[in-house]
Amino acid sequence: MLSLILLSLALSADFRTSVSFAADPCSAYISLNEPWRNTEHHINTSHGTPMCDNYMDGEWYRFTGLAGDAMPTFCIQENLCGTHAPIWLNGSHPVPSDGIVSVQACASFNDNCCMWSTEVNVKACPGGYYVYRLPKPSVCFHVYCGHFYDICDVVDCVEHCDGEEECQCTAGTILGPDAQTCLDVNECEVNNGGCSEVCINLQGSFRCECGIGRSLGSNAVTCEDNEGCNNNKGGCSHSCVLTDGGYQCECPRGLMLSEDNHTCQVPVQCKSESIEVAVPKDLVGGLELYLLNASCKALSNGTHANINFNLKSCGTIIEVVADKIIARNTLTGIPKQTPGSNGDVIIRTSKLVIPITCEFPRQYTVSEGYVPNPANSPLQIMGKNHGLFPFALEIFKSKDFDEIYKETPPVLKLRDSLYFGIEPLMHVDGLEALVESCFATPTASSDDIMRYYLIKDGCINDDTVKQETSTDHLAKHFYVPVFKFVGKDNKKVFLHCRVLVCGALDTASRCSQGCRRRMRRSIEREDSGHLRDHLLSGGPIVIDTE
Repeated sequence: MLSLILLSLALSADFRTSVSFAADPCSAYISLNEPWRNTEHHINTSHGTPMCDNYMDGEWYRFTGLAGDAMPTFCIQENLCGTHAPIWLNGSHPVPSDGIVSVQACASFNDNCCMWSTEVNVKACPGGYYVYRLPKPSVCFHVYCGHFYDICDVVDCVEHCDGEEECQCTAGTILGPDAQTCLDVNECEVNNGGCSEVCINLQGSFRCECGIGRSLGSNAVTCEDNEGCNNNKGGCSHSCVLTDGGYQCECPRGLMLSEDNHTCQVPVQCKSESIEVAVPKDLVGGLELYLLNASCKALSNGTHANINFNLKSCGTIIEVVADKIIARNTLTGIPKQTPGSNGDVIIRTSKLVIPITCEFPRQYTVSEGYVPNPANSPLQIMGKNHGLFPFALEIFKSKDFDEIYKETPPVLKLRDSLYFGIEPLMHVDGLEALVESCFATPTASSDDIMRYYLIKDGCINDDTVKQETSTDHLAKHFYVPVFKFVGKDNKKVFLHCRVLVCGALDTASRCSQGCRRRMRRSIEREDSGHLRDHLLSGGPIVIDTE
């Protein structure tokens, strides 16, 4: 017996030793050596699909070979690194004594150097190279870039000479830990580069930028209000017209001013299943229109060039910002190689670029009863750049969550189980959902004074409620013993649920926090706003008490 006890203790000690050991990422990494990762590689959509790093999942990587020496620490223009939205390091590389540090990584797209961002871990290794822990990008097409940094210039020793030569780097760069590579200095890390608003780090330098309607003054760092059309066209994307009170922006026929009153855009119909754009032919001229993925091409009907796409196609980029899900794409017009059969034999512009943006709210109140009602189809806002990313509250017939009630209302007994789920009507990678609350009422009104919470503040409020796992991050499945409200006339139950959508990789999002009890004042503040009237209603569950 004693020998068995000693053996058990020995095995336990060995196990503790093995699990506490972690390999040094400087010697346990995956090499990224693809030539298309380099910042010099421009994408050519005619020779294949843009690349995407959606296979990464938090491993350690090192840039080698034709991919480059390290990640660039300056803004990279879109359509480089073999993809639409290249990812660069928005910060400086560490020195070996820093250990593992966290640095922001940004994806460039649509003239925005940091349209999407995440945090990556970086470590400077003794051999003079860097390793990076790279998370999976939430959307395609994003790629982590590599860059060939300059080699320092060897010069004769000037001070403190010991017979060795010195290695010097050009202005805007600093000698790296390998004592020969000149790394870019991020001027924006110190005092925002002196910029009054936005500082953008560039290779060997930086630039200041201003918000819409403002422009840089003569010192190139201070932003000033535009006072007329002579100053950067007043910030207008197209035409600037002087008025008695100052100036105003105007758009060509067929375009309309966006909410910022400076940018012209085409009217866009935003739906969860499709985004529809119609560009007047007068604006198109003899151009062919393509989205980011060049295989998506607009078709002419004689008066307009029309193109339809969705959140998962044509290179559409999805991001979560504050209380919105934002879908972005760019419609680009280039001259036709040969005259078309529809009379397009001349062009009036060499290139046309139309940014397309659809905004969808992150939070939804779903008051679907237990039977789909054709008269209450999913609500969709039809507008130039807003829409809904709708959900449905389905009632399932079994724990398999694969068959819903369709034709007749479900009739359940108190000893039965109620299977319900929140189902997205559009499945998009890179997003996840949180059911913030679900409550029941005896009538179809969500304002009914009699209500019973099953889920509250993202927490299970009734211990009998159980959640089943789902392969889709946006779908949520639950079951609970059937119940009824007190009173002999209360033989129906309705559910009302609020759903919040977040970025799947956003560790600080409300979805990542999960269950979070709040004070009532906080609830009232978060529930107020333009999202509360997005309501879907349907039929009841009938409770059989016989």
